[in-house]
Amino acid sequence: MTRVLVSAGDASGDLHAAGLVAALRRLRPDTRFCGLGGDAMAAAGVELLVHQREIAIGGLVEVLSSLRRVFAAWDALGRALAASDPAERPRLAVLVDAPDFNLPLAKRARRAGVPVLYYVSPQVWAWRRGRIRTLARRADRLAAIFPFEPSLYAGTGLRVDFVGHPLVDSLGALARELDAKSARVRLGLPEAAPLVLLMPGSRRNELDHHLDVMLASARALHARRPDVRFALAVAPSLAREDVAARVAAARLPAGAEPVLVAGRAHEAILAADVVLAKPGTSTIEVALLARPLVVVGRANALTVALARRLVALPSLAMPNLIAGAPVVPEFLQRDARPERIAAALEALLAGPARELALERLAAVRARLGAGGAAERTAAIAAEMLA
Repeated sequence: MTRVLVSAGDASGDLHAAGLVAALRRLRPDTRFCGLGGDAMAAAGVELLVHQREIAIGGLVEVLSSLRRVFAAWDALGRALAASDPAERPRLAVLVDAPDFNLPLAKRARRAGVPVLYYVSPQVWAWRRGRIRTLARRADRLAAIFPFEPSLYAGTGLRVDFVGHPLVDSLGALARELDAKSARVRLGLPEAAPLVLLMPGSRRNELDHHLDVMLASARALHARRPDVRFALAVAPSLAREDVAARVAAARLPAGAEPVLVAGRAHEAILAADVVLAKPGTSTIEVALLARPLVVVGRANALTVALARRLVALPSLAMPNLIAGAPVVPEFLQRDARPERIAAALEALLAGPARELALERLAAVRARLGAGGAAERTAAIAAEMLA
């Protein structure tokens, strides 16, 4: 029986990895999987050596407070890579995104003689371009999800394949089977009222930075439009009771207090009329599910100061980067003021601004490929195992 180690350090990587595991198992039914991941990987049959909630943290500064947990996770996976029993030693390591965690793990895999397939390139097109050479040294193959990424690795010797974006298949299928009304019924959300979904992030520090301003924006929008209702997506990597306590502490008016939706973010997006999300993969999810979007981003002041020296991007919203134009409004740091955010959300509830946003998001979706990313990546993994 073949053993494969899979490492996915955040909620989106967990979903991508779960799809890959299912596709590879169809090609190689004798394969067993272990590693770092979340609930989706566990449901796909992966033996979790570490649950990703143990390292659910992000940011240049914020990660320092979690180093003990990070080192413990590295040690657990490192022991698996170097298992003394040949039957238990992985024949392949599949590392999904999360470069701060997975690039050091790739080095350990290299030392243990385990080939590395890296799935989802680090955002070297945005910052830290030195990682191009690092990844080329430590990985054997790279499965890229954006069509412009393979050219970045030209001349490094690393074989890079564009496989498409892994969310195109799953979210396209969900959108075809579930409309907004049915999604609201499933989730117990108000069926008739305009609905805004809040997506503050999947990491502890993202919740710290985004939840308060999102709740304040909900309060401001409710004052302008008392008929609007709210939902809040709680990522599987976060404890629902912790989020509920923070929402209760905000003491919102009854109509503005969001309904918590745990672990069903995609259904919640389909249920919503407009989404308020932090920067990241969630913005691509919203675009693929064809919902107007406002992006709000806040981070530790030192993290932001360091990032401004390292990042040369016109936007942090992925739909804007993919389109090369301001497709969605975004409010970052000091600009993330509740009244301004509420006004942007209100404009997208109905009317010409909403129609224009939907048209622009359709163009973004067209650039993300036709689907099949998990199957293409699984075929690469099977080739490496052979």
